[in-house]
Amino acid sequence: MQRLRDKKRKMPNGGPSKLFILRPVATSLLMIGLLLVGAVAYLQLPVSALPQVDYPTIQVVTFYPGAGPEVMASSVTAPMERQFGQVPGLSQMTSTSSFGASVITLQFTLEQNIDIAEQEVQAAINAAATFLPRDLPIRRSTAR
Repeated sequence: MQRLRDKKRKMPNGGPSKLFILRPVATSLLMIGLLLVGAVAYLQLPVSALPQVDYPTIQVVTFYPGAGPEVMASSVTAPMERQFGQVPGLSQMTSTSSFGASVITLQFTLEQNIDIAEQEVQAAINAAATFLPRDLPIRRSTAR
């Protein structure tokens, strides 16, 4: 008993750490409790393998009244696709040709600035104009 009193006297006034040194069982229980709370909180974190991301996308719609799907594909969609294929930052291009209409969807990388991509797509449309039918009405593009 005398030794315990001597140890207490020799120990400097340790502040908050003194409580943890004098009560090792309470310290161990507190640490186990904190670990359990941390483990439960970690398991409750939401994890998404495929997060929801909106890729920069531009859709070009072309109308050519009276043209069939084959004519649209060969005389309108194909020349425009060749020009769009040269646009930097393009990651995916899909197109659909139907009676009198063509829809080309251009998807860009996440790093691509949509405003710059829109200017480059407009330049590609202007470059493709010489390969398109002369009586083709005005084309327009929309960015999303």
